[in-house]
Amino acid sequence: MDWLNFSLELPITDPTWIFLLVLLIILFAPMLLSKLRIPHIIGMILAGLVIGEHGFNILARDSSFELFGKVGLYYIMFLAGLEMNMSDFKQNRNKALVLGLLAFVVPIVIGFVANVALLKYGVLTSVLLASMYASHTLVAYPIVIRYGVSRHRSVSIAVGGTAVTDTLTLLVLAVVGGMFKGESDGLFWLWLVVKVIILGAFIMWSFPRLGRWFFRRYDDNVMQFIFVLALVFLGAGLMEFVGMEGILGAFLAGLVLNRLIPHVSPLMNHLEFVGNALFIPYFLIGVGMLIDVNVLFGHVNSLKVAGVMIVMALLGKWIACWLTQKAYRMTSIERELMYGLSTAQAAATLAAVLVGYNIILPSGERLLNDDVLNGTILLILVTCIVSSFVTERAARTVAMDEAHPEEDRSREPEKILIPIANPDTIEDLINLSLVIRDPKQKDNLLALNVVNDSNSPNGSDVRGKRYLEKAAMITASADVRLKQISRYDLNIAAGIIHTAKEHGVTDVVIGLHRKMTIVDSFFGMLTESLLKGLNREVMVAKFLIPINTLRRIIVAVPPKAEYEAGFQKWVEHFCRMGNTLGCRVHFFSNEETAVPLQALIKKKYSQTLTDYSLLDDWEDLLILTGQVNYDHLLVIISARRGSISYDSSFEKLPGQLSRYFANNSLIVLYPDQLGEPQDVLSFSNPRGNNDPQHYEKVGRWFYRWFKKNNA
Repeated sequence: MDWLNFSLELPITDPTWIFLLVLLIILFAPMLLSKLRIPHIIGMILAGLVIGEHGFNILARDSSFELFGKVGLYYIMFLAGLEMNMSDFKQNRNKALVLGLLAFVVPIVIGFVANVALLKYGVLTSVLLASMYASHTLVAYPIVIRYGVSRHRSVSIAVGGTAVTDTLTLLVLAVVGGMFKGESDGLFWLWLVVKVIILGAFIMWSFPRLGRWFFRRYDDNVMQFIFVLALVFLGAGLMEFVGMEGILGAFLAGLVLNRLIPHVSPLMNHLEFVGNALFIPYFLIGVGMLIDVNVLFGHVNSLKVAGVMIVMALLGKWIACWLTQKAYRMTSIERELMYGLSTAQAAATLAAVLVGYNIILPSGERLLNDDVLNGTILLILVTCIVSSFVTERAARTVAMDEAHPEEDRSREPEKILIPIANPDTIEDLINLSLVIRDPKQKDNLLALNVVNDSNSPNGSDVRGKRYLEKAAMITASADVRLKQISRYDLNIAAGIIHTAKEHGVTDVVIGLHRKMTIVDSFFGMLTESLLKGLNREVMVAKFLIPINTLRRIIVAVPPKAEYEAGFQKWVEHFCRMGNTLGCRVHFFSNEETAVPLQALIKKKYSQTLTDYSLLDDWEDLLILTGQVNYDHLLVIISARRGSISYDSSFEKLPGQLSRYFANNSLIVLYPDQLGEPQDVLSFSNPRGNNDPQHYEKVGRWFYRWFKKNNA
């Protein structure tokens, strides 16, 4: 028996060795090429070139590369839509439309002229070939994700422009293909456009509702991940069904699911991880395997065609980005980032060349011949390299400009403390902390479990550790580190207060107390003790639906809230929350408070979608019952006794919330206060309640009474 019976035949066909080799490429290609300062994407493409049939023929481009490659392509377009900052996109949609139209028209015009004048092609061939110059694929998009600038204005414009450009290009491709299928009658164009519009409207209407329904009923991460992927491929499949390419449906699915999958959520991290670790590299390796370097040697006509194609594609995209920059007075680095993202040719270009290559003219020739096919491969290689290098340089520059190290040093280090006692509220409190935290600050989340030293039952410390581990798993899945703290103290309130002081905590997030008896207060003794013992911001939260399914944030602001020390902080928290969730923040306040509130948001948080309404009578919150729906979050900005914005009407707040807003998610926030918390005790004020607002109310009552009598 031959124990060493091993024969190596190329290309390798065994699935085990194919998958192993691909994994080794995904692992080692970036490691090796990073030392040469070559972008990771180029490493994947070059690795595909080396192992493909035009290289050392180690692997054949079999069905696995077609399957995973298509999944990776859809993934790129889906993540582009999912990562887009929708508030920025709405503000910049005109710029994105202009860039998309220019990126389509300019390459087609100059490309058509070059194809006819230089390559001597016919009209139909020149049009289809010129449309290939216009299309582009967001191959370099993982680079902007890695540098954390995917929500920059120029990225939103480039991604939006990609949707416009590729839609128009795919329409040209569908029409040209239809002309050779007997579908070129006068109604073909119109019917194709109508089908795409109807399908797009159906996806935009049904997918968010379906997603909101699913996320509210199922919180398992695996089920949510599979559900999202199913929607992506459903959108792609429906687009292919009506005659368009599936990448348009995948991009549209990302756009409509944008609000349901926050940027800092565990689900978003899972989607990015799987895509960047497996599917997208598979697609890039498959693109590299198509490249035939033999066209560089002995194929003069192919080189000529490839040269014209490369120059026209690069020049057309640069002119489009330059015109957009000049029209809207953007910076040169923004133009560079738009150019880098909109330069790479891959998906739609391959689709166009394969359609043209498979069309046989009456003369027996192909609509797009072998020279164009070989030139397309070189076009993909060159444009992907240029796109990756330009995007890498621009994204690094933008990331460094947005760092603002001197500004970060001047800010107080953020520390958000999440006391954990109820397993049912752990996920809601952690998710709330994730969407309000400053992502630029590291290690700013702390979870605390306090064991009552006086009357703790057996096993409470073990149960508390399990709660902390559950919280850490949630933040870890969002790629955020959570510091776990467990301590014994006389009571829970004392443990929270002592921990906050020891660790320099700036914010405390707790769940709303559940009333156990009829004499129990709405907020409970814990909240009341915290407010007396801490002067930092305290959020008391209750969520009836998952945070990512909220559609609007309603914020009720009391008079004189702008004079509190923590005014700017809570405004920043809810503006950041609105941006992360992609929902509108609606502020209700009196006219005096609305002026500084709007000025602050316009100056620092202008990207937030906001509305403003007057709330003159703070004592009556009934006006908000008609504004707050089940899928809205009600935020009440309250105040501690003795603070500037405290009002006696706050005494009615627990009763009003329990009576009118029992079926709503809500947050009651107590902002920062300067100085140590203390009550002024005196003979006339034995309870230590400093309420100057009572005197102001009495004065206003006498003024109105006196004015009425004089009249």
